[in-house]
Amino acid sequence: MLFLQLAECFEKLEATTKRLEMFNILSDFFKKVEKDEIDKVIYFCEEQIMPPFKGIEIGMAEKMVEKAISKATGKSIKEVEESYKKLGDLGLASEQLLKKKQVTLIKLSPPSIKEVYEILLKIAKTTGEGSVDKKIDLLAGLLTRVSAKEAKYIVRFVLGRLRLGIGDPTIMDSLSQAIVGDRSLRSEIERAYNLCSDLGLVAKVLFEKGPKALKQFKVQVGLPIRMALAERLASAKEIIKKIGKCAAETKYDGLRLAIHKDDGKVEIFSRNQERMTHMFPEIVKAAKEQIKANKAIIEGEAVAFNDETNEFYPFQVTITRKRKYEVAERSKEFPLVLFAFDLLYKDGKDFTKEAYVKRREELEKTIKKGKTIRLAEKIVTDDPEELEKFFELNIERGTEGIVAKRLDAPYQAGARNFNWIKLKRSYKGELQDTVDVVIVGYFKGKGLRARLGIGALLACVYDDEEDTFKTIAKVGSGLSEENWIKLRELLDKTKVSKKPARVDSLIKPDVWTEPKYVFTVMADEITHSPVHTAGRKGNKPGFALRFPRIQGWIRDKKPEDATTVKEITEMFEMQKRVKES
Repeated sequence: MLFLQLAECFEKLEATTKRLEMFNILSDFFKKVEKDEIDKVIYFCEEQIMPPFKGIEIGMAEKMVEKAISKATGKSIKEVEESYKKLGDLGLASEQLLKKKQVTLIKLSPPSIKEVYEILLKIAKTTGEGSVDKKIDLLAGLLTRVSAKEAKYIVRFVLGRLRLGIGDPTIMDSLSQAIVGDRSLRSEIERAYNLCSDLGLVAKVLFEKGPKALKQFKVQVGLPIRMALAERLASAKEIIKKIGKCAAETKYDGLRLAIHKDDGKVEIFSRNQERMTHMFPEIVKAAKEQIKANKAIIEGEAVAFNDETNEFYPFQVTITRKRKYEVAERSKEFPLVLFAFDLLYKDGKDFTKEAYVKRREELEKTIKKGKTIRLAEKIVTDDPEELEKFFELNIERGTEGIVAKRLDAPYQAGARNFNWIKLKRSYKGELQDTVDVVIVGYFKGKGLRARLGIGALLACVYDDEEDTFKTIAKVGSGLSEENWIKLRELLDKTKVSKKPARVDSLIKPDVWTEPKYVFTVMADEITHSPVHTAGRKGNKPGFALRFPRIQGWIRDKKPEDATTVKEITEMFEMQKRVKES
């Protein structure tokens, strides 16, 4: 299939904000895609050259792309820059500049989806001395072979700015519709995706082998599993009432990691399935020494910990360990401890299907005693008072609280349910829980903030039923002046001329941005709001956060990992129960 057909599909998606229309456009297109190209199409739709855990990025900045456009069009760098400045989009600039060369382009063979993908993958894999010029030449060569319309989407893809307005849920629904005529296959597609974190691979297997092949997906070392998530309840009493006798583990405030050991090789993945192995050398070393298995997958929370004082450093310190450079120096300054809490695979056996009790028992046998990898602290109880005491003890030590786990529950990858229930400090009075929000725009500010160019953020939570982001707050506090400026610069790289397709908002900020960056905010309480769309249905008002303020910096989360509308609704009900009691 020609890449031009994919570009035309993208053009249709860009032209609408209606979710059902997007779903139909995508599913109709998937029906026409060849089996050997569907994985590449999925990666294009996800706006990534390969899944994050592969650690492969195109690695071309704006200036490099401008040089490639200059070479492809015969225009000077200055002319390219002027067009970009005028249009505000390098994709549109390349389209406009290439339109004048279409007569020449007709003589060249138009590339297929597969050809375009392979060239872009080659660009991504080009490293070392002279790689900058090689990348520019490869992109310029590709742009000379395509139409102006194709060039627009290729340039946007290279820069990470396709902005199609579709997420994984819409893609999965559309794959189901393309194969079986409705959305009934969605759950099987999602299950397979949760086990391998590679939607392109899932689509390829589905198209080549059919729906039954989805059931053959199994846990595999090296393919990150999408992490299980916890629900919330307001008290120890409610937890025991809900799940009875349970295990309660300390909820550490750190970086959630999955450790994959394959004989002498160790890989570390974040909750976003990003490969982070090189960032944590002490955990890699410890995994080789302390995990008593040839092949294993364990999960845990990495926290900067002071052994001398037996104190946990705050999350703001732990997050500084997530870095590409000066890794060795920072690992000596703030060494991490990985508190392991789950075992998902060991030497040929998939433990995700086993009950929590069995997984924990095997985990304890698997982790050799050592300094860097330790077992998460836990108790097993059916007594609300004992659970409450364990909770209070953890709060005193500076952790977030506890996670209660059903003793007979399997590990459900990618699922949020009451198999795991978190109890945090916030539930013990007025709402002061942390809420993870996605930034979709900013206001330029007044007074002292005006000189910073940014005064407040428009924040959303995720509606997982509609695959949209709904507003819940304007956030204007919690950052230093330095970080406000830094954030404005980051947001300006993702700014768009109109409201993003996946955003549902009655409020119009001064600058719209793509939903990309996730922040944790504190709030005094959740209130009803006539202007925010989170939880808004018909005449029923939405929800808002009262006195929200940012905690820390950008979180290691995808936009879809933000707090959901459903969670906000549940938190509002919890808050109401606490006030009534």
